[in-house]
Amino acid sequence: MNITIPDEILTSAKMSEDDIKLELAILLYQQKKISTGQARRLAGMHLIQFQKEMSKRGVCVNYDVEDFQADIETLKRLGEYRSRGSRGDRFSN
Repeated sequence: MNITIPDEILTSAKMSEDDIKLELAILLYQQKKISTGQARRLAGMHLIQFQKEMSKRGVCVNYDVEDFQADIETLKRLGEYRSRGSRGDRFSN
């Protein structure tokens, strides 16, 4: 679905297309209509970036199962995920 917002509205509101997406994402998230993952994708942001933006606005950040699973997948892709047995190796001298 595409939504067209007239340029004069964006100009009058002093907002960009990205600003509108972020505002909509935060609004829908606050109303519990979409998850954090869906909201950050709508806003076009990485999870941490989106959470920081919500924090700046005083919006409570909920960390749900979808977010946790997404974080695990990201860590696996980056090669930083370690099993419990090898986690301590990162901190040894």
